[in-house]
Amino acid sequence: MTRYPAQLEDSARRQVSAWLMLCCAMIFAMVILGGATRLTGSGLSMVEWDPLFGVVPPLNQEQWEDVFSKYRDSPEYQKINIGMDLGGFKSIYWFEFTHRLLGRSIGTVFLLPFLYFLVRRMLTPRLIPRLAFAFVLGALQGLLGWYMVKSGLIDQPHVSQYRLTAHLTLALLIYCYLLWLLLELLLPQQKSDTSQSGSRKAALLVFTLAAITIVSGGFVAGLKAGFAYNTFPKMGDQWLPPAGWILQPGWRNLFENIATVQFDHRLLATLTLISVVGFWAYTGKRPLPATARTGIHVLLLVAIAQVSLGISTLLLHVPVALGVTHQAGALILLTVSLFVIHQLRKQ
Repeated sequence: MTRYPAQLEDSARRQVSAWLMLCCAMIFAMVILGGATRLTGSGLSMVEWDPLFGVVPPLNQEQWEDVFSKYRDSPEYQKINIGMDLGGFKSIYWFEFTHRLLGRSIGTVFLLPFLYFLVRRMLTPRLIPRLAFAFVLGALQGLLGWYMVKSGLIDQPHVSQYRLTAHLTLALLIYCYLLWLLLELLLPQQKSDTSQSGSRKAALLVFTLAAITIVSGGFVAGLKAGFAYNTFPKMGDQWLPPAGWILQPGWRNLFENIATVQFDHRLLATLTLISVVGFWAYTGKRPLPATARTGIHVLLLVAIAQVSLGISTLLLHVPVALGVTHQAGALILLTVSLFVIHQLRKQ
C-alpha cells in the first residue's frame, strides 16, 4: 500500500497551495461580508438555523411571507424595525443569507479537496492532522456563529459583544492558521539565522498588538461604540473616556462601557502604529532578506492607511463602505505582519 509522502512533490505542492489560498481568500471575504452584515443591521434577519436545508432561500411569495412572519415575532422587528415591509426585510435578509451561504461554501471547499488529497496520497503525515484540526475549527465557528445570533433573538435585539468578539477571534485564528500553512508550503523554511532573533521577536510583538487591537474592535462593533464620541483625538472635550469607570466591578468597563471600549481601541491602534514605525526603524539598517524588508515597508504603509481609515470612519459616523474597508484593512495588516514573521524565520 502506498504511504503518504514525507515531502510533497512539486505538482502536489502547487495544488494544495492553490486550495489553501482559495480557502484563505474565502475566509477573508467571509469576515468582510460579516462586517457588512453587521453594519447594515442584517445579522438578526434569519431567526432560524438550518444547517442542512438553510442553503435554499425563499423561492416564492408564500415562503417569503413565512420567513417574514417569523422575523416579525423577533425582538429586532418589534423594538427597532416595527413597520418594516417585505421589501425592506428582503434587503437585510439577503446579507445574512449570503453570509451563511458563504460559510457553508467554505466548509465544502475545504472538506472535499481535503478528502481528495487524502485519497490520492498528496498530503504529508505532518500536514494531515493540521488540516483536520482546521476543519474542526471551522465547524466550531459555524456553531459559534449561531450561538452569537441567538443572543439577539431572546429579549434584546442586539447580539452579545462577548459572543460577537469570540466569533471574530475564531475567524482570525482560522485565517491565520491556514495562511501560515500556506506560507510553509509556498516558502519552505530554511536554516534559521540566530542573528535575526531580535527582529523576529519585534515582528511577533507587532503581530500580537495588531491582533489584540482587532479583537478590541469586536467589542466596539458589538456595543456600536463607533457611533459615540465621533471626534478625534479627543473624546468630545476630554482626552480620557467620559464616565469611563462607572460600572462595577471595574473590569466590566473594559468590555461593556461604550466610552472605555472605544478609548481602548483608540489606544491599542495608536500603540500598534507606534510599534510598526519602531519596528520599521529598528530593522532599517539590519541585514534582512529582500522579501522581509519589502514586507516591512508594506506593513508600515498598511498601518498608516489603517489608522487613517479608522479615524475617518469614526469622524464620519461609521458609513458602511468605510467601516467595511477598515475591517478589510485590519485583515491585510494581520496578513502582512504574519508574512514578515515567516520571512524572518526563513533565513
